[in-house]
Amino acid sequence: MTPPPADDSQRGVASAFLAYGLWGLFPIYFAALAPANAVEILAHRIIWTLLICAVVLAWWRDGAWIRGVLRRPRLAARVAIAALVIALNWGVYVWSVRVGRTTDAALGYFLNPLVTVALGVLVLRERLRRLQWVAVGIGVIAALYLTVAAGGVPWIALVLAASFATYGLIKKQVGTALSPWQSLAGETAVLTPLALAAIAVMSVRGETTFTGHGALHTTLLVAAGIVTAIPLLLFAAAAQRIPLVLIGLIQFITPIMQLLVGVLLQHEQMTSARWAGFGIVWLALIALSLDSVLAFRRRRAVAAGVSG
Repeated sequence: MTPPPADDSQRGVASAFLAYGLWGLFPIYFAALAPANAVEILAHRIIWTLLICAVVLAWWRDGAWIRGVLRRPRLAARVAIAALVIALNWGVYVWSVRVGRTTDAALGYFLNPLVTVALGVLVLRERLRRLQWVAVGIGVIAALYLTVAAGGVPWIALVLAASFATYGLIKKQVGTALSPWQSLAGETAVLTPLALAAIAVMSVRGETTFTGHGALHTTLLVAAGIVTAIPLLLFAAAAQRIPLVLIGLIQFITPIMQLLVGVLLQHEQMTSARWAGFGIVWLALIALSLDSVLAFRRRRAVAAGVSG
């Protein structure tokens, strides 16, 4: 196994940090879109993301993939399901930020790697290593503790974790059949009719904020497409240049930043019991990260032995 050039690896690490850093700043961006509600923000995010993808793919003269998707019903169905799942994720996330529950969203993205591992067992019949079982077990304990401590199920965190893990599973099943840009274009194309319908209904009711709230507000709503696309492009660049285990470690930047934004900037309350729940989740993530690092080192040692 030949390691990538140093410059290439450095660009990959930088791309990963930028991608997850931008995702970590999303709460600030979505809060700045007030007074737009979560539905309007989601609708504009879908519409303008599709437009960005269409422009990029048209520039590349990349349109043949559309016929390929339409000729493969199973692939088309997976794209449609992925679209609905990511719409649920985006919608709940934006809503949680707009109502001052960013820390709940952060918890969801801390739980996401654990739910992803659990889905691997339940759906893909993957076999877990010992530390992975430990991590999942601690994650279950954390979820139960947070439920008891809060007096209710932490549904925002669980929905975000489950929806994003499911989205990742579907993307894994799609594999290399579609590029990231093609996949995002297909997903937003599925959702755009619903987004346009939502905008139309809100317009009739006089609930839209696209106009009448200043040029900056309008610009920020339009920029939702660029804001969505740029981190995905950076992530794709990182995935091509550095090992997934490193990406897996860098990904924790996002929920850490979300937690800091929620506590320090949006002044959300974090009780000692809630901090304890987060601490249990972090123990699970330490176990999972340690397992990933050890597994990567074993694979590299085996590859070096074979090449030698």
